[in-house]
Amino acid sequence: MTAISTSAAVWLITGVSSGFGRALAEAVLARGDQVVGTVRNPSQIAAFEQMSPAGLAHGVLLDVTDASAVPQAIEQALERTGRIDVLVNNAGYGLFGALEEVSDTEARQVFDTNFFGTVNTVRAVLPHFRERGAGHIVNLSSVAGLIGITGCSLYCASKHAVEGLSESLAQELKPFGIRVMLVEPGGFRTNFAGSSLRWSEAVVPAYAETVGTMREQMTHYHGTQSGDPAKAAAAIIQAVQADEPPLRLALGPDAVSVARNKLAGLQKNLDAWAEVSTATDFDQ
Repeated sequence: MTAISTSAAVWLITGVSSGFGRALAEAVLARGDQVVGTVRNPSQIAAFEQMSPAGLAHGVLLDVTDASAVPQAIEQALERTGRIDVLVNNAGYGLFGALEEVSDTEARQVFDTNFFGTVNTVRAVLPHFRERGAGHIVNLSSVAGLIGITGCSLYCASKHAVEGLSESLAQELKPFGIRVMLVEPGGFRTNFAGSSLRWSEAVVPAYAETVGTMREQMTHYHGTQSGDPAKAAAAIIQAVQADEPPLRLALGPDAVSVARNKLAGLQKNLDAWAEVSTATDFDQ
């Protein structure tokens, strides 16, 4: 398999109105590539397309949770650009609250966006990728896809689901020349902890010293993160263009530390329980 072309590539990026999606779109357009960017508000289309005086930015109205609308958006993108080289599933949001506090509606909504939204776009673009025998799927995960975090069990669960989906897809799609990459950011100065963050409507007093503390911390977190979204965008582009792209791209020193600690913890747990774990076969 060869790397994505370094010139005139076409990227479809979901959720380009802000955050990683906007930063990545800006970086891709600056390279002279085309970007089909999805937005949820019709008024955002013109603003996005004005980012490229050369006409390289194409805005498409799409709610990734609307499974019936996604194929139409993909067709619209193909009509405008002729092909798609890279699909970036960026649309998503954070949901905080203890499991007891999160309602069934809130839980389903975060999965509909973060997980099933990704499923919808991948399904819609795969026939095009398979026909061409090429393509790169980039799924935005998080350090929350690697570990559990107090106060955001449902958000973590949605990103863990994206991780499992992507690992399996990477194996399923390799014979077709289609690559899959997970992006696992740590703390970056986006709207994740600001306007994109949702809290459960219910508050259970019993969690005041755990999730309640997290609520207080998050009020001061927005705008103080050390990660630069522009540098994250550059790293994603570099990884997509590599001859051997990684399955996982951790972004930020904190993300690398989280991943290493996760590996060390898994190894310690396996070693401590190896005798019990391996003594489960039928006796011969």
